[in-house]
Amino acid sequence: MGGDEKTTSVWIVDDDETIRFVLERALGRDGYATRSFGSVAEIERALLTDAPAAILTDIRLPDADGLSMVEILEHAGLAVPVIAMTAFSDLDQAVSAFQKGVFDYLPKPFDLDQVLSVIQRAAAPQEPAVVVPSSASEPQRKTRLLGESPAMQEVFRTIGRLSRSDISVLITGETGSGKEVVSRMLHQHSPRANFPFVALNTAAVPSELLESELFGHEKGSFTGAYARRVGRFEEAAGGTLFLDEIGDMPLALQTRLLRVLAEGDFHRIGGRDLLTADVRVIAATHQDLNDKVSSGEFREDLYHRLNVIHIDLPSLRQRVEDIALLANEFLIQVASELGLEVKRLRPETIDLLERYRWPGNVRQLQNLCRQLCVMAPAEQIFPEDLPPEIIQATQNSTNGNGWSDHLRSWAQNKIHAGDTEIIVEAQTEMERVLIGCALDRTGGQRRKAAEILGLGRNTLTRKIKQIAEQQS
Repeated sequence: MGGDEKTTSVWIVDDDETIRFVLERALGRDGYATRSFGSVAEIERALLTDAPAAILTDIRLPDADGLSMVEILEHAGLAVPVIAMTAFSDLDQAVSAFQKGVFDYLPKPFDLDQVLSVIQRAAAPQEPAVVVPSSASEPQRKTRLLGESPAMQEVFRTIGRLSRSDISVLITGETGSGKEVVSRMLHQHSPRANFPFVALNTAAVPSELLESELFGHEKGSFTGAYARRVGRFEEAAGGTLFLDEIGDMPLALQTRLLRVLAEGDFHRIGGRDLLTADVRVIAATHQDLNDKVSSGEFREDLYHRLNVIHIDLPSLRQRVEDIALLANEFLIQVASELGLEVKRLRPETIDLLERYRWPGNVRQLQNLCRQLCVMAPAEQIFPEDLPPEIIQATQNSTNGNGWSDHLRSWAQNKIHAGDTEIIVEAQTEMERVLIGCALDRTGGQRRKAAEILGLGRNTLTRKIKQIAEQQS
């Protein structure tokens, strides 16, 4: 802690003098000012003239339930977070504590590091809560494609170039990278925008039903066809048909799809009427269709028919600079859906998220933000609020080769942006960081810093001079 935080006041309410003593020492070492009380009545009197940044209270107190502290504070008009402690924890009590409005709930015996972490979050300066009206009373937020990274800027440019065309597009990218969102943007910014957008995940439909799903069927055309069914091609008439996971489409159906795309018409299953396929087809896959063509699993002629324009979406780890932007947008969206206050990511939390690999890409980040909006106790989201698997993974990447992943992402973005001489820029920055860390470690002693870096002292002095000249 630093600055004004050193004087942050935390009140401790417990009838066990030993517990109070331990908590006073731990909080005092961490820079907090503490006051201790043995009962609810004592703290009620103290609140008449003063108020802390947070209250740490036992639930079982001699004169009242410690959870009554929440109601007392509310009646006094004080927005002071309450952290409840108890040695008699069960599910009902934990649920009751949160329903009454406690900031967090700690079963005894507790870990002091855990207590300090919770206090840090509870006592952090809070901005006025912003509650976004529920989406039930407001129109749904329009789907947006966000990104400031060079890779996403190139995607935006491609969508812009295609805005006056309804040409076929193939979108590739890892699962969860946002392929359907891009397809919707292509539709919204096209001459067909006023007509339907229809999406179908071809991998989610059993192969024996997929033909009917696409083209429809007539009553009695097969067992179970009790009525006529309109297929997705008819539903999307005049608009866009998005075929997700096209790489999983059976070969027999690939042949029929190719014929429809080539000739522009089709029949329902069991039907005689020739119907016009007036749709723009956008296909997507996370698979390498070239490999599937080579192995005979995907028709080459269909591949070329779909792949007129190709958009390759970057993974989230390839657009690290977009993570904070996306996360903040998702937090606003979830708050809007649920009618909750909008929560903010602390800088140290953003740093941790930017070091994570994101195997589930943007979809995984969106799900995380939904979880944090509901589960994080404070208006600010601390690293401790993140799931253990993310914290563990980022620790492993820091201890392993995580820095090379950042370097790879940095290089890819630089190349996308058209930058040149990037190896010179990377080498200069690497030397600046390494020399700075070594000098910090040795308190500015160049001889010891040179030993750490494996350089001669004169070489280190020369490099320090070069860095100083570049910065001046």
